[in-house]
Amino acid sequence: MSFIHDNFLLETKTAERLYHTYAAPQPIIDYHCHLPPKDVAADRRFANLFEIWLEGDHYKWRAMRASGVPERFCTGDASPQEKFQAWAKTVPQTLRNPLYHWTHLELKRYFGIDQLLDEKTADSVWDRANEALQSPQLSAKGILGKFCVRAVCTTDDPADPLAYHEQIAASGLPTKIYPTFRADRVMDPHQPDVFNAWIDKLGQTADMHIARLDDLLDAFRRRHQAFHDIGGRLSDHGLDQCYASDCTDAEAKVIFAKARGGQPATASEREAFASYMMVFFGHLDAEKGWTKQLHLGARRNASTRALQSLGRDTGYDSIGDLPQTDALGRYLDRLEQAHALPKMVIYNLNPADNYAFATMIGNFQDGAVAGKIQFGSGWWFLDQKEAMEWQLNALSNNALLSHFVGMLTDSRSFMSYPRHEYFRRVLCNLLGREMEAGQLPDAEAMIGGMVERICYRNAETFFGLAL
Repeated sequence: MSFIHDNFLLETKTAERLYHTYAAPQPIIDYHCHLPPKDVAADRRFANLFEIWLEGDHYKWRAMRASGVPERFCTGDASPQEKFQAWAKTVPQTLRNPLYHWTHLELKRYFGIDQLLDEKTADSVWDRANEALQSPQLSAKGILGKFCVRAVCTTDDPADPLAYHEQIAASGLPTKIYPTFRADRVMDPHQPDVFNAWIDKLGQTADMHIARLDDLLDAFRRRHQAFHDIGGRLSDHGLDQCYASDCTDAEAKVIFAKARGGQPATASEREAFASYMMVFFGHLDAEKGWTKQLHLGARRNASTRALQSLGRDTGYDSIGDLPQTDALGRYLDRLEQAHALPKMVIYNLNPADNYAFATMIGNFQDGAVAGKIQFGSGWWFLDQKEAMEWQLNALSNNALLSHFVGMLTDSRSFMSYPRHEYFRRVLCNLLGREMEAGQLPDAEAMIGGMVERICYRNAETFFGLAL
């Protein structure tokens, strides 16, 4: 039997039925990812396995470095095939790391390759995959069709134009590609050089000059409307922790003017200004019926050496250990008091906070929308079998699993769609095991219906995307 077989991760007959009957047939709404819209617009064809699989993948780089692979085979000047061979040599060392599962699931689903990847099979896998990549079915658009992806929500800076999204929308692509509004750079008035360059770019895109805080808010309103007009219905913020300090209009204007004048904001001023902007963004989303996503808890750029030599997003981030729930609760409460609390998905990166997050969302359910505030799926270091089960258990024990909007890829790679399959197998295995143990009723149609909703239908209803 091959390693990736029909019942991979499914430990009971009930789990097998739940997965194959109810989960596997569901299409995909990938409501949070980092796929480049440029690649979709151009229907990118991938020249080799490196381009589609290893290019920009900091998960693999971390494993390779830990296995003693020199940097030139990760982000350096080695050839694509040399980098792939270095990864293939690393794969056997990743046993019990989720990379081992993902690697072989992806090889199977994209290329029909059952071989275990290692140094000996590397050349065969490279040749077979590169040959398969010549098929139109494995172009950027072809992959979206192959995996029945109904919608993709990319992550987009409001300072960037939406030209690629406009091109995709005009192309008639069956998969809908929508932008997600992510304005994290406005949180950095303590770095005026970077901040001001970004503000100027935002003004150019919004077709206005930004001199005062009121100008900035108007520019955001214009860009938010532009995202809405092309179908965007989600925003996102990647924060170490939620910002919830008090900040008046007058105080925010002073901090903004100070940064625009080239003077760095202090730590307390930065927190106050970011808190002010987060409330403003909450109002924007609530007014248009959007869903706001909060990604909380990453400890980014831990290595100064790596940041200076390689830059951001190269595999030197980890789980943070910051207090989360007090500020999160204050932020949600502030929006609710202003009648401006939008639908939200809140992702936690520190599993120690799972129960705190799962209980916090219950404080702000208002009966208007089922599951209005969501405890998001396992994210980043937690998007693997064990941590997915932790998240599912915390959610089930403290909220309603039946209204959960399910999985996403959170990926820059077109090779990541088996992440949805992986999650669905974990979900069905968990439920099937409990059904056979008598902890859940032997009511397959009822529980299967919940599986269908978690895998697709809840997201279809919740996000309000035009599909």
